[in-house]
Amino acid sequence: MARDGRLNRLMMPTALVLLLMVVGLTGYAMLSGGNPELDSGKPGATAAAPSSPLPTYEPPRDWTDPERWATLPRGARSDGRGKDVGFPQTLDGALGMLVASNSTLVTPDNSNKAEQLALYESYFSAADHSPRLREGLELAGGESDARLRTDWGLPAGGELPPGSYVRAHVIGYKIIAHSSTEVSVWLLSRVTTKAGEIKTERGSYTRSIAAVRWEQTDWKLSVAAFEQASRAIQGQDEPAIVAPGDPAFSPAGWTAIREAS
Repeated sequence: MARDGRLNRLMMPTALVLLLMVVGLTGYAMLSGGNPELDSGKPGATAAAPSSPLPTYEPPRDWTDPERWATLPRGARSDGRGKDVGFPQTLDGALGMLVASNSTLVTPDNSNKAEQLALYESYFSAADHSPRLREGLELAGGESDARLRTDWGLPAGGELPPGSYVRAHVIGYKIIAHSSTEVSVWLLSRVTTKAGEIKTERGSYTRSIAAVRWEQTDWKLSVAAFEQASRAIQGQDEPAIVAPGDPAFSPAGWTAIREAS
């Protein structure tokens, strides 16, 4: 299956490219447009592992039950941006935080720019916060909103149509490495889009890497941890993009995720 990397279009500083990969990766990948591959001639290529949307993938009609399932904890509370925070310092806690921080929803009332900034403020390590990165993320989110409108044939201004959305949620993971203070994983996500109430929903699957570190009282997304995970997988085969129910899902090493109660 062909790879379709969509994250390095804006030619931003390496740290910001990594930031966009970690914070709300799947939603940003779906909206960013274009089809450039990260290569050895671009800054940060050795540390970057873009997501891989494959709109042509179709799950088989016959269901094969995954060998591994996980029910991950939710955060102990919601912060002022409505994001789950306060995950336990356990492997499952780190995985739960990764699911929360890589789940995005764009609606007429919530732009991709607003969503990305909320994820940045709620989940990113304080060590990586800077005005430059925040401004770059705001710009990238705004440009992806504009590309979404273009893709849907909408005028440049105004709200999105009623009933429209872009939703990304994590459906599986494969652990790269873990300790009591750092966890890195492959994430398998599904991204669905709908351009309006009477429009047909469209879906695709993405594969990406993400990494977190324990920071005082919670797990936080970290550029340094992401770069370390990216180095760790160099030379390894990427897990196949296959949905739960596909007979190739478990052999690829994925664990399916059940919704927490």
